[in-house]
Amino acid sequence: MIKLKSKFIVVEGAIGAGKTSLVLLLSKRFNANYNLEVVEENPFLAKFYEDIERYAFQTQIFFLLSRYKQQLDLAQQDLFSQLIFSDYLFAKDKIFAHLNLSSNELSMYQRLYEIMVKDIPQPDLIVYLQANTDTLMKRIALRDRPFERKITYEYMKRLNLAYEEFFSYQENYKKSILVKINTNDLDFVGKNQDLEFIIEEIYKGDSLR
Repeated sequence: MIKLKSKFIVVEGAIGAGKTSLVLLLSKRFNANYNLEVVEENPFLAKFYEDIERYAFQTQIFFLLSRYKQQLDLAQQDLFSQLIFSDYLFAKDKIFAHLNLSSNELSMYQRLYEIMVKDIPQPDLIVYLQANTDTLMKRIALRDRPFERKITYEYMKRLNLAYEEFFSYQENYKKSILVKINTNDLDFVGKNQDLEFIIEEIYKGDSLR
């Protein structure tokens, strides 16, 4: 196994893209540490998908604070001595905020975010898992998490478009190398050749550092 130059690699993508599954596979392959987002502990999440307008702000602030605490803990580790894979980019928090919050809520959120983001470590490389909305909905249904059963096709379509827009502007991911991978026809959990393909793409991105 060729050693990667990158020490902090983030896997990103919309809900159902396979971020956590890939991070666990990659951390095992590279004998690396991993950082997983806390999702199911959000007490507002199930209510959010039932009534987005009513519960968006509480849900978003919980995630912002939770992600901030995780990232601070991560920053205190020696990112230069051990490879770390993470299944989320802190900056992606803004995708959901802009998608779901009212103008007044967004203004308050932005103030908090701008204070927090200054302390957050930037990844060397980001692996963006792309998939069309139909594929994402199928994967969400297949894993059948109770709090995700209320997710609508229209919401996922809007979210998917928001992710595409977010990663079309380099300012959103600063100096990180971005590797885009279309996963519509990939099964990197069940097919080793698909996992090897992703690893090869990571090596290509890593070589640009």
